[in-house]
Amino acid sequence: MDFGVLIFPTDKAINPIQLAKESEARGFESLWFPEHSHIPTSRKTPWGGREGAPPLPEEYWRTHDQFVALGACAAVTTKLKLGTGITLVPQRDPVWLAKEVATLDTLSDGRFLFGIGYGWNKEELGNHGVNFSTRRDVTRESILLMKELWTKEEAEYNGDHIQFEKSWAWPKPAQTPHPPVIMGGALGPKTAGHVAEFCEGWMPIGGGMHDIEGGLKELKKACDAIGRDISEIELGVFFGLVFDESSVAPLEDLGVKRVILPLPPAGAEDVLPKLDEYAKYIS
Repeated sequence: MDFGVLIFPTDKAINPIQLAKESEARGFESLWFPEHSHIPTSRKTPWGGREGAPPLPEEYWRTHDQFVALGACAAVTTKLKLGTGITLVPQRDPVWLAKEVATLDTLSDGRFLFGIGYGWNKEELGNHGVNFSTRRDVTRESILLMKELWTKEEAEYNGDHIQFEKSWAWPKPAQTPHPPVIMGGALGPKTAGHVAEFCEGWMPIGGGMHDIEGGLKELKKACDAIGRDISEIELGVFFGLVFDESSVAPLEDLGVKRVILPLPPAGAEDVLPKLDEYAKYIS
């Protein structure tokens, strides 16, 4: 089992470049950054779309751009894998996103992990021109188009939401055929179907927030329906707020290959001791 760390990389937190160096020096497998382009001040959508959720922490509207930050981290590391946890795919232009992914994977010598999600904030999605009810379908078509762009010399795609004429686009990713696409979030039947169709991994939230065993059952059904072997899909778990050490052994029994531990969106004086605390799990 590999261990990585996740932080909201903000203007108030430890410099992402310093964090990347320190994470690699301690032997962590991967470093993950989430994203939000902005958070509308109306706050109509509760945190995570869950009624009764506590107020949204300010790190959600203070994050650096994922790809710029991860690119800087790639330049100062050699082994550390670099992940988006997660990229809000329907809020991004898929053609530019495909180029960003391929560029980062190329410049990092194949160390990029592409964590994706649909998004939960209705107003944020709306500001990007995305209808909340179609965000899952837009995500699906975006990923299918990106896979064409990554793997074909002449790529084209025609869907219900995206039409893309035959075109050339480089660079191609360093990883073959492309970086792994890893779905974040809980699995119901539709999302399980998407993971089975176009993902190489699933990354739910641990600590009891997501039903991992139930999600695996849904994923098995979805894979069986299209004739895919569920063993082709790598399982990882990340802890959004609190890490419970006692939960590691059961995750290993479920076949989890990667555990991602949460770091506070704070300065080096708070983050580095937490890295040291987590480093014991690596051995």
